[in-house]
Parts: sequence; structure tokens; C-alpha cells
Amino acid sequence: MKETAERTRDERTAVDKAVDVLKAFGRDAHLGIGVSELSRRAGLSKSTTFRVLGMLERNGVVERAGTAYRIGRVMEGLATPAENPMQDSVRDLITPFLAELYVQTHATVQLAMLVGPSVVYLNKLEGPARLRTPARIGGRMPAYCTAVGKVLLAADPVATETALRTPRHAWTASTIVEEDDFLTELDHVRSTGVAHDRGESLESLACIAAPVRTAGGRVIAALSISGDAVTFQPLRYERVLRAVAYEAARVMAAHGRLAAAA
Repeated sequence: MKETAERTRDERTAVDKAVDVLKAFGRDAHLGIGVSELSRRAGLSKSTTFRVLGMLERNGVVERAGTAYRIGRVMEGLATPAENPMQDSVRDLITPFLAELYVQTHATVQLAMLVGPSVVYLNKLEGPARLRTPARIGGRMPAYCTAVGKVLLAADPVATETALRTPRHAWTASTIVEEDDFLTELDHVRSTGVAHDRGESLESLACIAAPVRTAGGRVIAALSISGDAVTFQPLRYERVLRAVAYEAARVMAAHGRLAAAA
């Protein structure tokens, strides 16, 4: 029986194996999964899975997340985004403030919301330097390794519990993956009102984020500013980030439809 099963697996074409690996991501497609776990889920040897992932990575179908992999730009570009009236409303209301943040900083700026243990980027404006970032409009990133994600998790205990129950891969050597360290980080975010990504999602990237609240005080979104990890000075941008986030919150508070949903 075992020999028959192995022979059946060996008869799969390269395309079959690639499809099986992609299916193996399941609900963890945006979070990053290790080769061993993908191998187990796909029913392939670890070496075969590694070769398939290498091929998929070369073609932009998957991308490396530290020692793990996640679905890449090509697959997300093919997906039809699900309609989400709340996300659409938040994007429409806050994008003018994202533009203001860009005008005042000339840096790469992002707007994001929380979806389970991930953040979804509703909008992004790139600075003249065309900074390399893992964030893309409509794309997702694990909340634990991003500044916007930390801001949103710090205000949502239920989402934090969900994030702690999901695998946390080290995207870089700076990624905070240990539970106690991560909880300490969220405590710091709550006490300061801003969050930082210090090369945690990408070694060359640094970021600072602030929350946008509804009339009821609920943190519904986050605004962030990113820069090169070597030269970025978050203190230089903190005041304008806080001011723009505050003005965005005032508009959210005045918007009855969203305020009622808070």
C-alpha cells in the first residue's frame, strides 16, 4: 500500500505538484508556512517541495517570508477582491489624509485595516525613492511583524489572541516571535500610542504607525510612514503622523454610518 501511494505521488506531473503545494497553503496563504509543513500537507518529500517552491518563487507565485513562504504578487493579482463595504468606506474617507501625510513627508505612506491575524492594505502612496516594501494595495501581511498590525492588535485583545494562536515566522532576524516579547511590545504600543517596525518584515525597511479611531474610540484603521532602515528617523515623522491620524479620526467620528457600526 505504501509503495503504491509513493508511486502515485511520483507519477504526478510538475504542474500537479505545484498545484498541490499551492493548495497546501490554505488559510495560511498570507501568513507564511515552512517547507516541512507544506511538504506534509501536499504529500510530497521535503526536497521536492523545496524545488517546487523555488520554481514558484522565481515566477512570483510565492515569496519567501524568512524561512517560510507565502502567496506572492502574481496570485494576489489574479484574485478578485471580495467586496467589503466597511473597508471601502474607510479607504474612501481616510485616503485624503493619506495624501496629506504624503504631501507633508514625501515618504511612502500606507493605510491598513485588520482582518483576522493579518492586515490588509487599503491604499499606499510611494515616495520618490520607490522604497521596497512587502505592502501592496489589496495585499495582506501578518499583523505581528508590521507597524500597522501592531497598532491594530494593541487595541484588539481578541485579534491578539488569534495572532498568538497562529504560527509566527521570523521574516528577519529582528522579527518579534516570542509570545512574551510580543505582548511586551503591544504594551509599549498602548502606552506610547504609536508602533514601530524595526526591520521586522523586511531587513531594509523601517516604519512607524498610528491608529485612526471612530467616535466610540474603536481603532478601526492605521496610518503609517516607511523609510530605509538605515536612514529612517521615526521621531522626525511622529508628530505629523499623530496629527494626521487625529484629523482622520475627527472625520470618522463625524461620519454617522461608520460611527454607528463601531
